[in-house]
Amino acid sequence: MFRRRSFIKSSSLIAGGLVLPKLTFKSKKSNQKKIKIAVVGCGGRGSGATVEALRADDNTELIAMADAFEDRLEMSLNAIKDEFAGEKEINIKEKNKFVGFDAYKKAIDKSDVVILASPPGFRPSQFEYAINKNKHVFMEKPVATDAHGVRQVLKSAKIAKEKNLNVVVGLQRRYQKSYLSAKKQIDRGIIGKIISAHVRWNSGGVWVKEREMSQTEMEYQMRNWYYFNWLCGDHICEQHIHNLDVANWFLNEYPDTAQGMGGREIRKDKKFGEIFDHHYVEFKYKSGAIVSSQCRHQPNTHRQVNETIIGTKGILEISGNGNATIKSHNGDILFQYNQRGDESPYQIEHNELFKSLRGGGYINDGENGAKATLTSIMGRMATYTGKIINWEDAMSADDNMIPKNLSWNSNPPTLPDSNGLYKIPRPGSS
Repeated sequence: MFRRRSFIKSSSLIAGGLVLPKLTFKSKKSNQKKIKIAVVGCGGRGSGATVEALRADDNTELIAMADAFEDRLEMSLNAIKDEFAGEKEINIKEKNKFVGFDAYKKAIDKSDVVILASPPGFRPSQFEYAINKNKHVFMEKPVATDAHGVRQVLKSAKIAKEKNLNVVVGLQRRYQKSYLSAKKQIDRGIIGKIISAHVRWNSGGVWVKEREMSQTEMEYQMRNWYYFNWLCGDHICEQHIHNLDVANWFLNEYPDTAQGMGGREIRKDKKFGEIFDHHYVEFKYKSGAIVSSQCRHQPNTHRQVNETIIGTKGILEISGNGNATIKSHNGDILFQYNQRGDESPYQIEHNELFKSLRGGGYINDGENGAKATLTSIMGRMATYTGKIINWEDAMSADDNMIPKNLSWNSNPPTLPDSNGLYKIPRPGSS
């Protein structure tokens, strides 16, 4: 079955107030209306999410696509067509294929529902545009790479609430049956009061695309967006956000402070841009709970992607593979869950979005997506500076990294030195 993580290694204006969304499928007749989908960002995640969206509702159509690069758009379209070969016809008119930095606006304009899966740095402005255009949204995580972007997303999420627009964020563990079942047990008090947690995303790392002679610096960084903070936010934001979100979710709060350490031990080559290859952060919460967070991108090291939630009466061990076990401190098994046969949580989040659209329901993950993102940014700020970072300071940081008037010849915010090396954060130096 298709998995996006491995894919391709009527509106009215009321005077003086509210703009209502186009899609309010409440009657049987309106439920037959075809939902037009646009995807912005045609990499693996955008392509996979498009397939899942098309599968979530029988009466959907991929109407438009947008990406910075034409080759990625065409590769994505071909792969989506292959996925639905003999099942569903995928036809995108040439005039609905949009390429460039502003391509997202043209694609969004044609849609009822938009999938936002471009590099995270662009997500706040794209989400703002979609909400202003009264579109329902699925957007990948993280939803920003800096506090300025987080604040922008929070503002747009509030407007989405006023307009009754559905917003789903790709923190799929919140839609995964094993996590939902375990959370229900935790809320019933099976492990008592949560006092600490250990959350981890330790793996070998991700792809690198070698520099080509003809590329401008902007194109090179866009092709290698994972290694530049203005685009990615570092892997503590781009990946580890999943585990940090689980901690926040199970504790029912967001962290008060963060302090930690990190650096580059293995990925020192200039092709790895400016991000760290490991982070360790201690998050403290007003409830007294302490969450130990670790993430690593180092090949040939121990891989571990999971969460351990520790309470006064017991311990939960859970991971994205769908297995969950709760034991007492004496080792007695209190609860077990094995998701064998469960539908993919990636598919479930789209199923829930389209079910909500058809039923006149309402989902808005925007606020939590923004605050989960800020948790990750807080951790990055702590490891980059070596200082204690509190929530209020992180939220109010003056740190807008996204350049204005982007073009292929404009300079990104980070440039290499004469040796082709990028400046790496040094804890204690600022």
